Amino acid sequence: MEYHITINKDQSNAVDLLSEATALSKQVIKQAMQKGAVWVSNEHGTQRLRRHSRKLQAGWEIHFYYNPDILETQVAPAELIADEKSYSIWRKPYGMLSQGTKWGDHCTLYRWAEQHLQPERAAFIVHRLDRAASGLMLIAHKKSMAATLSKMFAHRKITKRYEAVVKRQFNVKEINNEYADLMPYNTKLKVIQPIDSKTACSYIELLKYDPHTDESVLSIEIETGRKHQIRKHLAGLGYPIIGDRLYGPSEETESPDLKLTACYLAFECPETHQQKEWQLD
Repeated sequence: MEYHITINKDQSNAVDLLSEATALSKQVIKQAMQKGAVWVSNEHGTQRLRRHSRKLQAGWEIHFYYNPDILETQVAPAELIADEKSYSIWRKPYGMLSQGTKWGDHCTLYRWAEQHLQPERAAFIVHRLDRAASGLMLIAHKKSMAATLSKMFAHRKITKRYEAVVKRQFNVKEINNEYADLMPYNTKLKVIQPIDSKTACSYIELLKYDPHTDESVLSIEIETGRKHQIRKHLAGLGYPIIGDRLYGPSEETESPDLKLTACYLAFECPETHQQKEWQLD
């Protein structure tokens, strides 16, 4: 359900207004506010309203996007890898979102960071990782740092590597695909296949093959960051990632979690100009 209420009296309270409009308890509404489902619009724009004691002014509008299934959703905790004060590195678990929606943001990494870092501070997303993927993510804690890091990503000054697990032995020399070319020394595959009519480039290399499980572990670097790029490129080569319910075999309805991990991040710190590097085991 969506509720949109125009404030007609100064010093109004959102909890009182929403409780009256929805017949929900004030406690439920307060919890929904903390989880990012309530917004306020005024002369400064529209933003989430979390503080239930904030007084609202006449002419403002409050928006309540109520979906109990979303609000009751829980995810595994994220792991703090490094706190660099103006930014931090986290290990995002499977199921945690990079970005929230109008229905809430309590299952996002940036909200987890805001609530669990000491001292507490604001958190800003500068890149994304699929909900179904896991691994290293970078969070900024100042708007200026978010802008700097976003620009570094755009100019490819941040190195990212991923690992994916696929069925069968991955042999770059046997892959016959119009979008794939062998790199020098015939160990790495360069895939340039458009996604949503935009150029998308991935570099794929075999790390190891286990004949007992018939599974290959791949290392992937990407030049571009299109939505589901790695998943689409590997599926297009005939090697969908294990656990990929979207691009994998339709019969794998009971497949495990997506075997795609962001395992490596490296860049020059924009504050200290020291080389920073993080890698998951």
